[in-house]
Amino acid sequence: MTIPHDYLERVYAGVLGKLIGVYLGRPFEGWSFERIERELGEIYYYVHERLDVPLVVTDDDISGTFTFLRALPDHGNRLDLSPAQIGRTWLNYIIRERTILWWGGLGNSAEHTAYLRLEHGIEAPRSGSRELNGRIVSEQIGSQIFIDGWAMVAPGDPERAADLARRAASVSHDGEAIYGAQVIAAMEAQAFVESDLGKLLDVGVSFIPEDSIIYRLIADIREWHAGEPDWRKTRARIAGQYGYDTYRGNCHMVPNHALIIHSLLYGDDDFQKSLMIVNTSGWDTDCNSGNVGCLLGIKNGLQAIDVGPDWRGPVADKLYLPTADGARAISDAVTETYHVVNIGRALAGEQPLRPKGGARFHFELPGSVQGFVPEDSAESRGTVEVENVVGHSQGGRRSLALHYHGLAPGRTARVSTPTFIPSAEVATYFDRRGYSLIASPTLFPGQSIEASIALDQRSQPVDGNLFLRVFDGPEDRVTIHRGPRQRLDPGTSQELVWTVEDLGGAPIAEVGIELSSERASEGTAYLDTLTWSGTPTVTFARPATGGAMWRRAWVNGVDHFVEVDKEAFRLVHDQGRGLLSLGMADVSDYEIESTIELQLVKAAGIAGRVQGLRRYYALLLGDDGVARLVKVVDDQTVLAETAFPWEHGSDHTFKLRIAGNRIEGSIDGEVQLSAIDEDSTLGAGGIALICEEGMMVTEAITLRPPG
Repeated sequence: MTIPHDYLERVYAGVLGKLIGVYLGRPFEGWSFERIERELGEIYYYVHERLDVPLVVTDDDISGTFTFLRALPDHGNRLDLSPAQIGRTWLNYIIRERTILWWGGLGNSAEHTAYLRLEHGIEAPRSGSRELNGRIVSEQIGSQIFIDGWAMVAPGDPERAADLARRAASVSHDGEAIYGAQVIAAMEAQAFVESDLGKLLDVGVSFIPEDSIIYRLIADIREWHAGEPDWRKTRARIAGQYGYDTYRGNCHMVPNHALIIHSLLYGDDDFQKSLMIVNTSGWDTDCNSGNVGCLLGIKNGLQAIDVGPDWRGPVADKLYLPTADGARAISDAVTETYHVVNIGRALAGEQPLRPKGGARFHFELPGSVQGFVPEDSAESRGTVEVENVVGHSQGGRRSLALHYHGLAPGRTARVSTPTFIPSAEVATYFDRRGYSLIASPTLFPGQSIEASIALDQRSQPVDGNLFLRVFDGPEDRVTIHRGPRQRLDPGTSQELVWTVEDLGGAPIAEVGIELSSERASEGTAYLDTLTWSGTPTVTFARPATGGAMWRRAWVNGVDHFVEVDKEAFRLVHDQGRGLLSLGMADVSDYEIESTIELQLVKAAGIAGRVQGLRRYYALLLGDDGVARLVKVVDDQTVLAETAFPWEHGSDHTFKLRIAGNRIEGSIDGEVQLSAIDEDSTLGAGGIALICEEGMMVTEAITLRPPG
């Protein structure tokens, strides 16, 4: 496989197309064509405000697409990746009845049914098979909505894309559902090198049986399109021959695949028109729209998205990936693009891309803002606009221009990007709609933030500083914390550096740049990079000021995270092993300490380098009176163990130190366990409390650099 010269930008366009399509169709998902035309009319642009819902939402179409693809890097980016390994990836990142999937129940939701099979030891592809789950359940739409990532890691190689799609789809689906997924994946992969839609359709159907329903459906719609110019009449014909009355279940693959092909043929290669047709046509609008948007983004590039209305501005690259790895939940289209591209490059034997030395925010892709938007407050409204521009970068090609004007005492410009859940209200809304935003903050006290910023030569000088918004107080209102302020002079590039102080356990909601002046000022500042590094130094406990968002910072993978006034962390897990984790990206060496009260519990302890529910190192104390240092990557390996008798209701201080390949643990300063692990699979990750079948309590968990 040869990487196309414009691979990076085409993946970015595909990711954006997916997001735009999902966000466009999500507010009226499941509506009929008749209801959409009656209440909304033709869907030419976002309608979320008319329906009083957020634009950027948690959604299975997005979280499944970018999470299940992690099976490749988690298993060494090997081309022999098996369905069973992809299924184990499901078990690692999915928290039962809380993340990614529609939890509709056994025999009702295809994905929930497959997950239960996996959980009970039935590996893929049997977990999604028609033999086990029946034809109706196994042929629902989920395999298609999760498929785009597998295509984007195989640019110009539809055979590889179709094969990966088959393996991934078989975890939860079978039959026509797999064929539909293979068609979309093959078309998207070929779209990197082929722009003719007819040829893409020919490529797509070449990988599925000619006697399949999907094959016949595509042939029929192509024939109908050739003889009928009115898309509505063909949509009606699809409803009559391939509609929900014929293909049963909650959301069958066949009718929705038909609408994807229909909108592509009638959309005249126009991004807005194609999305209008597929969304106005109804049924599973966000899923169908997401696939159409992704395919057209890959095929026609960023210019095709930008030629119409402003699709990108309201989205601002934002996306959420709620999984058992809280570090990846607050993300953006640029970050996910580089994850996808680096997987594709690894499969092609190429080195990964690390723009601007691996800075978290680098703005290297055209038009990207990576979540940075101006503050909309009385103090700041109208003082600044953001724009991605060419140049003004010391280590790359692009930067984020902050065009400020009207700065004066009492008029301060602020731009920021999220590092955590936006607000308690947003979190509650997502809880109600069934796709909770389970996330950890991406920035912690003790870490050092660095920003590179320059003023245009013609700008008036201003003061600049980094700032944070932090959840604080019993009502979880956000308060501003500021870093050191320094003078920014025209024509100069400067570094803003700030090590975040202790925040009393309150989570950080946003990070950004603040510009101020004592006299009327205008000009342009160019943000080249903003990033942070270092091991957090923080004690996680109930904040003295109260509130509830500190609890949401923890990814709840236990049956009961009990809220008790006198105890910060009371964990109860009924069966098997549960984790309450705090996700962290790129943090590898640290020391964790917690004093834990062990109640009736099979095993309890602390974990480090946590990468989901089934990937971590841990120090555990079992009810068999044995202390163990373990490594878990799907299965558990005991690295070291020793006898340590204990009694129910007793307190014990656990300390786990991880530095390089050395893992050390101690309990009460008495038991000392250590091991060397030469395998680099668990190179970095978050921390966790572990509770296995019973209850445990602790007041605090301290994290610090290794001593």
